[in-house]
Amino acid sequence: MKPRVSVVVPTLRRPHLLARCLAALLRQDLPASAFEIIVVDDGPDVATERVVRRWSASGAASRPGLIVHYRANRGAHGPAAARNVGWRAARAPVVAFTDDDTIPSRSWLAGGLGAIDNGAMAVWGRVRVPLPSHPTDYELDAAGLDSAVFVTANCFVRASALRDVGGFDERFRVAWREDSDLYFRLLKRYRRVDPAPRAVVLHPVRPARFGISISQQRKVIFDALLYRKHPELYRTNIRQQPPYPYYVSVLMLLLAAAAGVLGHSELAWVACAVWFGVTAEFTVRRLRRTSRSVVHVLEMCVTSAVIPIVAVFWRLAGAFRFRVLFV
Repeated sequence: MKPRVSVVVPTLRRPHLLARCLAALLRQDLPASAFEIIVVDDGPDVATERVVRRWSASGAASRPGLIVHYRANRGAHGPAAARNVGWRAARAPVVAFTDDDTIPSRSWLAGGLGAIDNGAMAVWGRVRVPLPSHPTDYELDAAGLDSAVFVTANCFVRASALRDVGGFDERFRVAWREDSDLYFRLLKRYRRVDPAPRAVVLHPVRPARFGISISQQRKVIFDALLYRKHPELYRTNIRQQPPYPYYVSVLMLLLAAAAGVLGHSELAWVACAVWFGVTAEFTVRRLRRTSRSVVHVLEMCVTSAVIPIVAVFWRLAGAFRFRVLFV
């Protein structure tokens, strides 16, 4: 007897988080025979396999009929490739996607199935991000998931639709924009992707190292790929215009350096003043509604000066890599 829904969970060397996610999935209020869980190990590694085997045995004991599969991704790596491995192995007509660091609510699967049974080929649920009273800039940025549309932490797609559009584009090698690309292709193909407000997952924010916002800028290279594939939908749904303040900041630094070398000290000081003003505004904006601890304020000052340079570099790198005019 086939299950109604297959849950695909990609993971990469986070066995403790995966165990927490599997514990929540085993508490779903659907009958055990109505769903299966497919964990795709993008490593793969022994610790992750042990976790899956342990929870598979636990599920078989506590909920007879529930199957937890382990799949090792030995091909192209990245979350998009791992999810393709998962949904292609699924037996159910509906595939639910979530991440290894989420905690699905007890009614998550029932809520998603209820929405997709209304005739949609795909639906998305809500991702709740709990925040402290004084969050960091990183935590506040992560909370954007709470209002996001169609993210792979919480979405349901008919298997036939995934076959029609070819699943995830494996050129998205990191967890960034691969869900938007699938969403846009589903919209173009079916004109309808619905919300599923009763399908809720919790997405706690993991601790982050100092200056993580700088390394995160590398992800923007895949914005270029998304823009190349869906320029109009990108401008409508992701970013309406280029980040002009970043370009102003970089231009002022280059102008100050060139003016200093050529002996135009007044022009160099004017360029520095403009750069300082743009950077200060960026820093103040990031500090609004966030923590005012000494360490966090210092981090915002440092990273606000560096982010525009790094972001512009990766935007241009993406434009070059994917052969698209993307600024």
